[in-house]
Order: sequence, then structure tokens, then C-alpha cells
Amino acid sequence: MSSSRATLIQVAERAGVSLASTSRALHGTGASKKMVDRVRAAAAELGYSPDAIGRSLRLKRTFQVAFAVADIGNPVYVEMLTAIHEVLAPHGYRVVVMSTGPTVASTTDLVRSLSSGFVDGLIVSPLRTDDALVEAIRQAPVPVVVIGRSLEQQGIDSVSTDSAAGLGQAVAHLVEIGRRRLGFVNGPLDTTPGAARQRGFDAATSAPGFAGDHAETERAEDFTVAAGLAAARRLLSRRPAAGPFDAVVAANDLLAIGVIRAARELGLSVPGTLAVTGMDDTEIGRVFQPSLTSVSLGSAERGTAAARLVLDRVDDVAEPARQIAIGPRLFVRESTSQEESAR
Repeated sequence: MSSSRATLIQVAERAGVSLASTSRALHGTGASKKMVDRVRAAAAELGYSPDAIGRSLRLKRTFQVAFAVADIGNPVYVEMLTAIHEVLAPHGYRVVVMSTGPTVASTTDLVRSLSSGFVDGLIVSPLRTDDALVEAIRQAPVPVVVIGRSLEQQGIDSVSTDSAAGLGQAVAHLVEIGRRRLGFVNGPLDTTPGAARQRGFDAATSAPGFAGDHAETERAEDFTVAAGLAAARRLLSRRPAAGPFDAVVAANDLLAIGVIRAARELGLSVPGTLAVTGMDDTEIGRVFQPSLTSVSLGSAERGTAAARLVLDRVDDVAEPARQIAIGPRLFVRESTSQEESAR
């Protein structure tokens, strides 16, 4: 039977249960696993497809959640999106992906547009925040969860990570393997990740126990491979008094790949002459040659946590705001391998 002709009543008759039990089983609420399996098998036999429009009108929901980021091509956001989808899909939600662009004003405009009622919630990972954006989130007509800085003081659901501590892990690793002249390729300081990662590098290299001889920062225009290549060319062309750089910390994996490309242009082997670390632990960094030592900030975990928060908030708008923190973790690979250096 075609899905256009099958009805809920026919599914109930095929399963041999009441209409109410059939509805509960298909929507995953108040039904046993045995009942759910029985009803879904009947629905599959009949080719039944639930009336999504009718369900939305009845429950006054769109069953859509927006995921808004500055650069939808960044592999970090792809990993977040996959995790968000895996949480929301079993609950009948679709994910609408939106690009905010790099400016805080464009992100604020997007949040304000939520009044048009096209989604039930928003997960947003802004590069930049200001008072206007925070107030727009607070006044939003649907639940908003922020992936980025903690907004506990503002009473906003958020999922954060300690990228400053993660940067410290990368610096400690480089010093531990004997690197003494460290460069740092960062992104713009007026962004949330750029500011936090600069704090982490400065704190790690100015601490009393720092065993390095030199530490210096070069800022890229953004967090892309091309920007990392340009910034690394500038950095590696310098000759500090202590000697040439023997390690570079990059603020994300894309910048780190740019650094490795610049090193190759200059005839510097990685990791033999120059050890390189990234941040975000993306798939592209894991498969790059050499594979990239990187600090994971739990992209998938942050996506999972944000999706669960937005689901909870849709079901209970009065629930107190929650903040979830995901810790950093360093993964050592070929780009800082001592065995590779010895070859």
C-alpha cells in the first residue's frame, strides 16, 4: 500500500491495538518497547508516514532546531552538527543549518529573526559576543543554547570548553619533548577562541616553570588554512636572538596545516626541524601528513550536550539555565613525534 493512502487507523488495525496506543508508540511516548516494535512493524508494512504538518499544528511546534555558526565549512562545526543530529533525529527534529557570518551584528540579527517562528530552538556558536547579542538571546521567543563562552551570569544555557588550558597542554608537551623556541599562530583577538587561546599561551610561556628560551605570537586574519600559511610565513621569516623557532603552536587545526605548508616552502622538516601542534582535533588533522598533534575540545561532546539542553528547554522553558563544561585533551601524533624527528 502506498504511503499516501495509509492512515493511522489502518496502522492501528494492522497492529491490533487502539488508535491512542498507536499514536503513542509512533511518537515514542508512553509505550513499551514491545508495543513500539509492533506498531512500527505494522506502519512499515503499510508504508505509513506520519503527518508531520498535522503533528506540528497540533503540538504548536515546527520540529526544527537551527544550528548557526560563522563558517559552515569549518570541520569543527561539521562534527558538532553530526552530534546534534544524532540527538535530535530520534525525537523527530530536523536540524536547519545557518551561517551567521563573522560579525556579531549578523549573529544578533539572526537571533532576533527567531520571532518569525520557523524553529523551536537555536544552537549558536558565535565567534564574537557583545551586550546586544546577549540581550537578544535573553529576549528570544524560543530556547537558545550557546556553544562557546559560559553565560552563567546572564542566565543563558551554554556549553563551554577551557581552550586556554588546552593551549597550556600543547605548550607543556612541546617543552617536554625538548622544544625551546616557540611561536604561536593565533586568530583574531576580538573573537572568543582567539582571546582565550592567547591567554593560554601567554600564561603557559610566562609561568615560572616555563623552560623555553623564546615565545612569540603572530596573528592570522582568521582561522583558515590560507590565513595560517600567511601568518606562518611572517613568523618563520624572523630570527629571534635565541635562535630559529623549533616549534609552533596553532590556535586551530586549519591554521596548523597552514603552518606546515609554510614550513615546507622554507625547507623545514616537520617534526624534525619544526614541531607543530593544532587545536580542535579534527578529522582533517588526523588524516593530514604528517598527522597533527592536536588538543581536542570535544566538538562532538559539545554538540551532544547542546542538543540535549535545547530539547530539555523546549519541554520546560521554566527550567533554570544550565552550563556544561567540556575539558580539553591532548592527542600526540606525527607532527611532534620524537621518533619522526630522529629519522
